[in-house]
Amino acid sequence: MGDDELIFGHRCSEWLGLAPDLEEDIAFSSMAQDEIGHASLFYSIAESLSGTSADRYAFSRGKNSRLNAMMLETKNGDWADTIVRSYLYNAFEQVRLKECLKSNFVSLQQAAAKILREERYHLLHMETWFEKLARSQGEARQRLLRALQDIWPNISDLFDLGVHADSLVRHGIISNTSLGIYSQWESIVRPVFAKAAIDWPGKPVQFSQSGRVGQHTSAMDEILLTMTEVLSLDAQAVW
Repeated sequence: MGDDELIFGHRCSEWLGLAPDLEEDIAFSSMAQDEIGHASLFYSIAESLSGTSADRYAFSRGKNSRLNAMMLETKNGDWADTIVRSYLYNAFEQVRLKECLKSNFVSLQQAAAKILREERYHLLHMETWFEKLARSQGEARQRLLRALQDIWPNISDLFDLGVHADSLVRHGIISNTSLGIYSQWESIVRPVFAKAAIDWPGKPVQFSQSGRVGQHTSAMDEILLTMTEVLSLDAQAVW
C-alpha cells in the first residue's frame, strides 16, 4: 500500500507547472503531497514491525523489492491518460481502504480511517474530470477512449494481494479476497462508465506479470533514479 501511494504520488507531482490550468496545478500538487504522506504513514507502520526505517522503505530498496501495481509507474502521458489512471486507481483505493477498516490489525485500521477522509475527495475530483472528458465532443472524448484502451489491459495487478494473499485474508489483516475487491471496484466504476456512454471493457485479463511480486517496467528505473538523486550523493547522510 505504501509503494502504491509513493509511486502514484510521485507521478502526480510531475504535473506541477504542466497541468491544464492553475486550479489543476494546485490540485495535483495537493494530491501528490497527500499520497506521499499516506505512503509515509504505511511505511511507519512497517517500521514499527520490522525496525527498518520508513526512509529506507521509501528510498533504499531496488526495483524488484517494490510492490506497487505496474500501472502506477508508467509515464503520465497526456491529460486523458492521467485522468483515466487516477480515476481507476482512486476507485480501487476506496475499496481497499474500506476493507482495511475491518482489519484485525489496529494500526492499519486506524491509518485507513485517517486516509479515507482525504481519498474521498481525490476520487470525487477524478470522477468529475472523467465524466467531463467523456461528455465532451471530439478530441477530448476520443483521447479518453484511447487512454482507456491503452490502460485497461494493465490494471489487473491492482487487485493482486501478492504472495501472502491467503495469509492476509486468513488472519483478518484484510477482510476480502482479490476477486471480492475487484467486484466492489466494478460496482463503483461501471455505473460511471454507463453514465458516460462508455461500453464496459469487461474484466481485465490476468497479466503474466505483477508488480505485487516485484515485477516492474523500465519506467520504474527512471522513477527510482529521480527519487533517490539526492540520497545517492551520500547514502549514509542523516538529516
